[in-house]
Amino acid sequence: MNTVTFEFPVDALALPGASPASLASEAKFMLALKLFEVGRLSSGKAGKLCGMGRVEFLFAAGRAGVSVVALDDDELSAEFAPND
Repeated sequence: MNTVTFEFPVDALALPGASPASLASEAKFMLALKLFEVGRLSSGKAGKLCGMGRVEFLFAAGRAGVSVVALDDDELSAEFAPND
């Protein structure tokens, strides 16, 4: 496994009373979320990066306001077209 280490003062980013572990967990999720959003990671790999399963990550991404489905206009129209 490869490791990436970021060094920064904990008090620069943490809320008062937040633990370094909770900050690390949030940072992993935010990194995974952004990499997923820009198409660099699949949902499964993003979930793995932040310690979640794929479905759990997709729900969390949706709650964070990140679209989990990328459909173009034709695909979107076909998805909502009435079935004959």
